[in-house]
Amino acid sequence: MKVHIYTDGACKGNPGKGGYGIVMEWVDTNKSYKKEFSQGYEKTTNNRMELLAVIIALEQLKKEGIHVVIFSDSKYVVDTVEKKWVFNWVKKGFKDKKNIDLWKRFLKIYSKHKIKFQWIKGHNGHPQNERCDHLAVVASQKKKLLVDTGYIKNKTLF
Repeated sequence: MKVHIYTDGACKGNPGKGGYGIVMEWVDTNKSYKKEFSQGYEKTTNNRMELLAVIIALEQLKKEGIHVVIFSDSKYVVDTVEKKWVFNWVKKGFKDKKNIDLWKRFLKIYSKHKIKFQWIKGHNGHPQNERCDHLAVVASQKKKLLVDTGYIKNKTLF
């Protein structure tokens, strides 16, 4: 089974109200299958929303060992994984790194699948990326937003 995951994060202010958007498409199957997810948060950062989108999407996969291609316009997320920086961060105990809670959550699910990241340029007319951006922005503008407890905890540590 192969899945294409498209993700985007948005934040009005940094920190500020934010959200993520996800489009998941199952490929190489007899029938096409697509799902969308989004959620908004009261106070967060753009990088947190970019990374959380990837995590939430991967957590939706019910079986292990799936071939996944994640398309993201976030150099922060794509480079951190594809250039293997995050694995060095683990060895160094995440010293002086941000979003540790999310990176640890990501690593728990990362090893369950065969994942490749593909960077795509944002706001460049890519249909799924544009849809993810729209989902993220709309989610961030809702009246009832969740609290990004990880952001709040990280801020109280510094």
